[in-house]
Amino acid sequence: MPTGNPLLVEIQERIKAAGAISFCEFMALALYTPQWGYYNRPQIQIGQRGDFITASSLTRDFAELLTEAFVQMWHALERPQRFTLLEMGAGEGQFADVVLNYSQATYPDFFAALEYQIQEQSPSLRERQRQRLGPWGDRLCWRGSDTPAAPITGCIFSNEVVDAFPVHRLQWQGGNWQEIYVSLNSEGALQEVLRPLRDDRIHEYFATVGIDPQRQGYSDGYRTEVNLNLIPWLKDLSQRLERGFVLTIDYGYPAQQYYHPARCEGTLQCYYQHRYHNNPYCFVGEQDITAHVDVTALTRYGEKFGLETLYVTRQSLFLMALGLGDRLLAQQQGNGHLLQALNRHQSLHQLIDPLGLGGFYVVLQGKQATLELPPLEAGDQALPFTGMGNSP
Repeated sequence: MPTGNPLLVEIQERIKAAGAISFCEFMALALYTPQWGYYNRPQIQIGQRGDFITASSLTRDFAELLTEAFVQMWHALERPQRFTLLEMGAGEGQFADVVLNYSQATYPDFFAALEYQIQEQSPSLRERQRQRLGPWGDRLCWRGSDTPAAPITGCIFSNEVVDAFPVHRLQWQGGNWQEIYVSLNSEGALQEVLRPLRDDRIHEYFATVGIDPQRQGYSDGYRTEVNLNLIPWLKDLSQRLERGFVLTIDYGYPAQQYYHPARCEGTLQCYYQHRYHNNPYCFVGEQDITAHVDVTALTRYGEKFGLETLYVTRQSLFLMALGLGDRLLAQQQGNGHLLQALNRHQSLHQLIDPLGLGGFYVVLQGKQATLELPPLEAGDQALPFTGMGNSP
């Protein structure tokens, strides 16, 4: 680990002052420290040139298909004169650009009502978004998390955002949870230490998602994560939304699968140059650190804050319901440049690959609003967690 890493030096100083910091604090520093944190560094890249690929960076079809859903939401809200689409974490702006272009060309009435907003905490990404999206002028604006704004009628959308929230890491030891902290060894290198769990919010979290740790049969050394940051995030979204929808897409599991005894190492993953591993203490500030999303927590806490669960399904089924199958068929039958056709065919299949992007969860929640999507596969419309089994 390079000694010239200013972020690592700052983290070490924090640890020296406190004796140890929670893993949640370490992850927040590694990802979000101004200038040096992974998401705030100037050289962050998303897509083929970066450390990971998102559906938005893979193909414009993703944003076009989601636009079909946004148009249906607009109709479900009885075509309000202003439909606000707030994108949380907009990457390099590809998704917004496609939504605006596709709406203008295909659904001019919807486009006339569309007000696009972006909330982006990364200064580097925000600047790239402004460069890409500048031609749209006042059809698009950026909102800070603390920026007062009128209540939204429309949709709040996020894709692969919640997985990057800092998480608490826990270890089961002697019949109780211990929390994982980060300390320094005698040589000044990062090391993990266990401390008694003192945060009652974690016990409340497990009760909310229907997990009784004492009955799970965990062995000593079992590790997992709890994402407490999604709770105030959902509460904030609900408070911003006057009427409309929250659409969240991310990789994760329902609680019974997330906290299954067989998933003994948790879900924490790190991404560095399109390779993934589970060591968050190397490449500090230069790698992404993520944890899968507890889908049950999204729905249960959403309901606490007034968001009704409308659909919980897989991305593959959601996109097929929005017309991806028709696009595949048309693409196969069309004429054109062979290499371009092959690349698009591969990208479309990646969107529905059950072992990849297609396996992501789509959670659609409504506030004073409902939505009838085209039929999904039997048993997968508004998926009940109780019917999904307990396998990891």
